[in-house]
Amino acid sequence: MARKRSSALRDKHRRLIARGQPPCAICHQPIDYTIPYPDPDSFVVDHKTPFAHGGKDTLDNKQPAHNRCNRIKSDRPEPEVPKLRRHYTNRTW
Repeated sequence: MARKRSSALRDKHRRLIARGQPPCAICHQPIDYTIPYPDPDSFVVDHKTPFAHGGKDTLDNKQPAHNRCNRIKSDRPEPEVPKLRRHYTNRTW
């Protein structure tokens, strides 16, 4: 049976997490909270323990992340996630 998720609860948790503008919990780099989704650097809420591994849709199971980092993490639990580091270059186009 599919789990039913509340969009009102999701939005409330999203606001609570973003309030302090914490860094990404996966790569530990700052998040620019003004970048709109679906930009790879935009803010998304990640489930620490994914639903596929028995995670719940509760605030204590959520953390801030970049969209890109969350996609790389996918549905893996925390210990299995590769260490991510951002590499910035001085490219000119």
